[in-house]
Order: sequence, then structure tokens, then C-alpha cells
Amino acid sequence: MLVLFETPAGFALFKVLDEGKLSKVEDLGKEFLTADSARKVVKLKGFAKFENTSEALSAATLLIDSKPSKGLRKFLRAHCDGETLGVADSKLGNAIKEKLQIECIHNNAVMELMRGVRSQLTELISGLAVQDLAPMSLGLSHSLSRYKLKFSPDKVDTMIIQAIGLLDDIDKELNTYAMRVREWYGWHFPELAKIVQDNILYAKTVKLMGDRSNAAKLDFSEILPEEVETELKEAALISMGTEISDLDLMNIKDLCNQVLSFAEYRSQLYDYLKSRMNTIAPNLTALVGELVGARLIAHGGSLLNLAKQPGSTVQILGAEKALFRALKTKHSTPKYGLIYHASLIGQAALKHKGKISRSLAAKTALAIRCDALGDSQDNTMGLENRAKLEARLRSLEGKELSHSAGSAKGKPKIEFYDKDRKKGSNGLITPAKTYNPSADSILALTADPSTAEKGEPMQIVEPSEQDPVNGDEKKKKKKKKKEAAQVANDVIEENETEEVVKKEKKKKKRHADENAELQNGKENVEAEEKKKKKRKHSESDEVETETPSKKKDKKKKRKSED
Repeated sequence: MLVLFETPAGFALFKVLDEGKLSKVEDLGKEFLTADSARKVVKLKGFAKFENTSEALSAATLLIDSKPSKGLRKFLRAHCDGETLGVADSKLGNAIKEKLQIECIHNNAVMELMRGVRSQLTELISGLAVQDLAPMSLGLSHSLSRYKLKFSPDKVDTMIIQAIGLLDDIDKELNTYAMRVREWYGWHFPELAKIVQDNILYAKTVKLMGDRSNAAKLDFSEILPEEVETELKEAALISMGTEISDLDLMNIKDLCNQVLSFAEYRSQLYDYLKSRMNTIAPNLTALVGELVGARLIAHGGSLLNLAKQPGSTVQILGAEKALFRALKTKHSTPKYGLIYHASLIGQAALKHKGKISRSLAAKTALAIRCDALGDSQDNTMGLENRAKLEARLRSLEGKELSHSAGSAKGKPKIEFYDKDRKKGSNGLITPAKTYNPSADSILALTADPSTAEKGEPMQIVEPSEQDPVNGDEKKKKKKKKKEAAQVANDVIEENETEEVVKKEKKKKKRHADENAELQNGKENVEAEEKKKKKRKHSESDEVETETPSKKKDKKKKRKSED
């Protein structure tokens, strides 16, 4: 029985001297405690050395995939005729058995034997020192790690993080420098700030013009449109600015050169960032654009870290302060973060931005995972998802949602079939029109105002079936019909007006009667009050008349008593 052992230096074949010891697996480790006892169990039969590091790397990668390399197959054919082979990997043993017809064994005894050989490897293989084995294993492990990671400089997202950070810094500096140019040159030509709004065009104009007195002689057609140029020349003649020296103009022009160089470098950096984003994250770029995608990657730390985040996190990435403030104060949480600057959300109306941002975040999370972990290098998935989101936006803004989407409460609406419902999204239920047979027999109406006033019904005149009807007669009859209908309408209107007048008269009478009753009641109350006053006066007079008579009587009684 032979044992195949892989080392960083090459492949080794050991012959088992005493196969009876393999039956006692527990005691097999004790046989390799010393080098002498290990030599009594196994003996080196052959060794295939690797010629260089690339050969060792290719053999190691094939062994990881459980496949024998070309050198290993030659080595086994030369030394394993009619022998059984013990291997550490059962899949590798099956591959060797299929290709080389060598019987392979993989069990606990073989694994314990491998452990013992590894512990006494430098003693069993002559010429392999410990100080040589350690650097060989370290170099092979590093090479293997680089190969398995499939390292590619095109897939490094660190460049994107640095580029977007630098781009933001340049934007801030460029804005600061441009505003300084406007403020500085504004003392000499303040009207130019309103005429030329763009910062880069302003710097180019100042650099070309210098003193405002040179504006009439210069040609600004390469920088400015014709209308702006004429307005600038007119304003330069009547400007209210102060005069400045040539030294001041020289420093202002130097600052303009700095602004223009910053702008040129920014455009180059943006092109570089665009190319890197299309290489590293093509699907993310197709969905949200280069700048928003790069800011998402920079905020997440890396493309792989961003791929681990769910869609809900991607949606509010960049709005962490607002989120925690809302949770603390128990207010509504933010609907979007960095993703708000995507073109799809900018196209949506204000009331639809939350829905579109949620859908875009879900598709963006899928695109990031496809870019980070997928093998495809194209942006087909991103373009398909963008088309779906645009269709979703159109359905939200221009059309009603289909009934299959369900109602607002989450339950689908069940609509019963109705033959009277009109087709279309805005269909209304209208009653079916019924046939009116009485309309066919009415050809003329005769109305007498006297009979209408009496309340008698209108008379309907039907034509006799025996009279011949010609074209002229038909016209006459139609005219008669119209006249009769007009008369009938006039009579009906007169009756209605008379009824309205009668009702108004009745109302007036009622009001007059009520007013009369109120007046009579007031008069009666006043008469009763007058009677009461008279009674009181009469009673007081009687009391006054009675009192002097009583006094006379009392005097008479007193005199009689005396």
C-alpha cells in the first residue's frame, strides 16, 4: 500500500511497511512520536519535485479542485503499478481511479497516517530541511491566495472612492475661487456679474478683456453669444465701477487662470470617474448615474459592503442624521438620501417621489449585487430595470393603476360584471335605454289656450291612414307640429307662472293675517294694562276719602267720653 502526500516542494509517495498496524487507529499516532519508530511504519518510495513556483501553483489549484495535474499523473503511472493508493481527498481518489485505473483508499486510518507523516516529514524526506520548508509553504500560500481571489486592477473600487472625494473637493474650491473673481473684478466692472452668469465664462471674459475700456475693441464671439456680447460692450461704456491698476489686473488674471485650470482638471477627472464606474459597476451606473453611484460606493465603504445592504438601507443612505432625529422625536422618517439626486426621482412629481425612490432603491440593491458578485460585465440588467422604473413612473403620473394592484387597504377590488358599464378606465354605470313606442305615433299636437287654462289635457291628433301623404304635405305637417308644440309649451309656461303668482299671493295673505293678529294682541294687552291702572287710582282715592271721616268719628267718641 502506498500513501500520496503533497508538500510545497513536490509530491511524495510513502510505502507502508506494516499494514497490520493500520487496523489499530488509536495506537497509530504513537508510532510517529520519534523519527526511528516512524521509519519502521513508512518508507519514502518516490518524490516528484516542482521545477518552479508557477508549476507548484498550478498543481495546488488543481488539487483544491480535486483534479490531478499532468506531472502527478506521470509520477503515479511510474510508481503505482498494481498498488493501492491512500489519498487525503476522496474526490481526488475517484478522479485518479477514473483516469489511471489505480485503486484508491480514503478512511480514518489513512488520515491518521497522513497526520503522522506530516509530523515527521523533514526526517522521512532526506534533503528537505525545516528552514527551507517554511518559506516554500509561505510563498505558495501567498501565490495561491492571489490566484483564488482573482485580483484584477480594473475591479478596484478604491479608485472610485478617491475620485469622487476629489471631485467634490474640486467643486468646492472652484466655487470659492470663482466667487472671489466675481467679487474682486466687480469693483472695476460690477455690471458684468449680471450679464455673464456662468463662472467659467466669466473667468474667460475677464482674462480676455482686462480693463473694461478694451471691451469695445475685442471680439468675444468665441466665448459669448452675440446678444450677450453686445450687452457687455454697451454696459462697459456706462459702467459705474472704479478704476484699477495694471498690477491688480495681473493678479485677477492669474486667479482666472487658476479657475480655468481647475475647471479643465475637473472635466478630466469626471471622464476618468465615468470610465471607472462603467467598468466596475455598469448596472449601478445605468440606474442612478455615475456621480450618485460613486457617492453610494464611497458612503458604503466599498462595493462589496454596499452589496450586503438591503434596499431599505440603500434608499436612506446619506440621511442618517434625519433618520435618527425622526426616530428620536417620533416624526416621519426620511424617504430618500443620496439616491434623491438620481434622474428618475428628479423626473417624478413631488407626491410620487417616495414611491419611485423605494422602487429605485430595490432595483439599485439588485444592480449592486450583480456588479459586485456577478460574472457578467455588461449593463443589460441595469437598462432593463431602468425601463421598468420609467414605465412605473409613467403609470403613476399619466395613467391609473390597474385593478390587479389592489385597493388602498391592501385587498383587491372584486368587480362584478355589469352589461350597462361603459368600457374604459373612467366608465360609469348608466341605465340601458328602453324603446318608447308612444313616440312613433305623435305627429302633431293641438292646443287651445282656453282649454289649457281650464286644466283640460292636450289633444293628440293622429293622421288618418287613408289620406295620401306627399312631400309638401309632410313639410306642412311638420310645421304644424312645431307650431302646436310651441303653443303647448307657451301654455304650460303661462300655467306655471300663474301658479307661482297664486302661491306668492297666498303667502302674502298669511303674513298679513299674522301681522294683524300680532297687532290686535298688542292692543288688547295695552287696554288691559290701562284698566288695571284705573282700578289702582280709584282704590287709592277711596282710601283717601275714608281716612278723614274716620278721624272725625274718633274725635266725637273722645268728646262723648269726656
